[in-house]
Amino acid sequence: MSEWKRMTKEIPFENLRTELVEGIKKHVEKYNLGSILAETLICVQTDSEKIKKSLFGGTEHVYMGAILTPRWLVWAVSEPKAQTTVLSAQLKDVVAQDYSQTQLAKLVSDSGIEVSGRFTDTSENVSAFIGLDESEAANRFKERVITATQEAKK
Repeated sequence: MSEWKRMTKEIPFENLRTELVEGIKKHVEKYNLGSILAETLICVQTDSEKIKKSLFGGTEHVYMGAILTPRWLVWAVSEPKAQTTVLSAQLKDVVAQDYSQTQLAKLVSDSGIEVSGRFTDTSENVSAFIGLDESEAANRFKERVITATQEAKK
């Protein structure tokens, strides 16, 4: 069982949490990704709450917003006491798979997507996890990302 309670919903990009929208826009501008936000095929937001309380009794919340375009996957993660982190990758440069099919899933139970390859701001191959729940919206996003990364290599 996952340590996280997640809720994923499909929403328009501009309806993501403010810090996610601002972070993604700054990232797109910084890396000169052009008008990719106008090409969004699907956008989701996942709100995650850690099930187990922290040592000092507080609840941990993490918010993630992700967009898929015909050529790009861009996602942002924010936490109340940390700076928003944004990652992006051209679909042709990464492989996406259902997290449940990875080796790590045998050790750490969760649901989402594992993205591996070359991201916009790295020169080496890396991996990242995008947490999703198991709703229809999350599954639709997961399937579209996995298919899009496979198609981009043809």
